[in-house]
Amino acid sequence: MSPLPTQPLSPLDGRYQAAVSGLGEFLSEAGLNRARVQVEVEWLIYLTDHSMFGSAPLTAEQQASLRALVTDFGQAEIDELAELEAVTRHDVKAVEYLVRRRLAALGLDSIAELTHFACTSEDINNLSYALTVQSAVTTVWLPKLRGVIAKLAELAEQHRDAAMLCHTHGQPATPSTMGKELAVFVYRLGRIVGQLEGTEYLGKFSGATGTFAAHVVADPDAAWPTISQEFVEGLGLSWNPLTTQIESHDWQAELYNRVSHANRVLHNLATDIWTYISMGYFRQIPQAGATGSSTMPHKINPIRFENAEANLELSSAILDSLAATLVTSRLQRDLTDSSAQRNIGVGFGHSMLALDNIQRGLGEIDLAREVLLADLDANWEILGEAIQTVIRAEVAAGRSNIEDPYAMLKELTRGKRIGQAELVAFVSGLDIGDAAKDRLLALTPAGYIGLANELVDRLPRV
Repeated sequence: MSPLPTQPLSPLDGRYQAAVSGLGEFLSEAGLNRARVQVEVEWLIYLTDHSMFGSAPLTAEQQASLRALVTDFGQAEIDELAELEAVTRHDVKAVEYLVRRRLAALGLDSIAELTHFACTSEDINNLSYALTVQSAVTTVWLPKLRGVIAKLAELAEQHRDAAMLCHTHGQPATPSTMGKELAVFVYRLGRIVGQLEGTEYLGKFSGATGTFAAHVVADPDAAWPTISQEFVEGLGLSWNPLTTQIESHDWQAELYNRVSHANRVLHNLATDIWTYISMGYFRQIPQAGATGSSTMPHKINPIRFENAEANLELSSAILDSLAATLVTSRLQRDLTDSSAQRNIGVGFGHSMLALDNIQRGLGEIDLAREVLLADLDANWEILGEAIQTVIRAEVAAGRSNIEDPYAMLKELTRGKRIGQAELVAFVSGLDIGDAAKDRLLALTPAGYIGLANELVDRLPRV
């Protein structure tokens, strides 16, 4: 058997690559290296802008030429870095050498020794990860989540008046509307989006053990904490003043826990929609040319929601592991975070793939209102709650002497199917006021939805 050409090991880079490619712009090795180059270049520009160590500010043209190394970063730079790292066996040192080469090509050899000045590799890495994760979340993952929420909100509004039988513990329960039930997920996810929007992306820039030791020896008079803060915040990040060699990764743990929480809410949505489909509440819209089963031609399987479930579970497993691992580093530094952080993209990738499946799946279902109404009409016993509650109100108001209305309705309805005629006869014989009796006689399962319709108006804007 002939060996295969080199193949992607992860399905995210093979079968599902189209759905997650936006994340690769930031959470890939190339995306990380581009961010490393950005940090190195911006540090050079900061040092020269402030005429540190005898340097002079670069011209606007020189700065633009340096920044072009970031904006024009592509396959040539990826290949060059791979060649450099094959020799250095150190990824950040390879980036430093790449920047030095460009300085030489631009005739800026005089500032070459300011490249990576007073930096430990983690000074570059932590800022690069913060930049790439920030970009991936805010420009790729969150917009996709908002797209799912927007589709849910649209369906909630569309089906706000579609009465449906609820099921608690899998058994018939007080009705709601499909719109209100979908609005619950909009609200839950909206809260998480608000929390994610408040994420602090922290960065440190303080040397080998977070003390500015080499910095102070090089220039005892410079205000190094202020310089560090200005530089980090100039990149659009929040400054962490107290660290070891590494930035403590607490912000990452907080972020990944929130994303994992969103995953689990989405998982709940996927299982609910799957269940509604199996109950006939939603019809699946046939997609031209699609096959549901290799042997059963009639089938349309809810694969979008099943795929979403699996990918949400994988995403949360990875993100939970990252959140647990990254907050621990032995003494002032160990290297466990290095391998762990290279899987950030995998965690977000499985979530992104799930979001894509859910969004597409929500567009391929249609509410079967007639099924909802038939189910309601077959379960008149659910009105037992309404009847016993009204009787209790009548007793409290002195318009009835009925004892233990709950027990009375329990005897009538528990574990039984009660039809409309039986319920009407029961209500007609009750010792309650005429107004209360008229309300109960007019009540139907489809009309017993409380304020479900109005509650949809409380949808948050996300």
